[in-house]
Amino acid sequence: MIAPPSAAADLPLPRWAYVPGETDEANADYETLAQITALVPPRFGGYVPARHPALRYGITLNDRGYFWESQEILETVWAAAPQGSRERILLRACILIANANLRLRMQKPHTAARLLGDAHGELKALARNAATSGDGFADGFPTARLAALLAAKLARPQLAKTDWVAFGAVSET
Repeated sequence: MIAPPSAAADLPLPRWAYVPGETDEANADYETLAQITALVPPRFGGYVPARHPALRYGITLNDRGYFWESQEILETVWAAAPQGSRERILLRACILIANANLRLRMQKPHTAARLLGDAHGELKALARNAATSGDGFADGFPTARLAALLAAKLARPQLAKTDWVAFGAVSET
């Protein structure tokens, strides 16, 4: 499920989307991001809950065009994810996708394609791991749909700014 729960929906969006090279990094909305990263525990036990507010918020940020901010939040969740977990692999793919989306916005299609290719590789690695049934982020995420979407994007001769990937595009709604 991709839709954020009400707890994530109540969290404030950043006041603007930071894009490196367009504005000084000091202009990133660190104040808003700090409110969200404070929700992440030092370590998740066993798995990252699919409905954790910081995780949902990071996904929502990407889908709303806050790519740099999404990457920052997802990296915080990734750092707290159990080592070697399926969630850690999926989070790494999501971070790569948010970074690729940012590179597309910055009009760096070759870098974006490389990052999407890396994310696709992570998703293929995740597919090789036995899926389990549970409440973890990787348990219910439509990984195969996301991998297919990335493969379709990577098949294009060159990516454009409009080729960014929204996680909600693969939602099982």
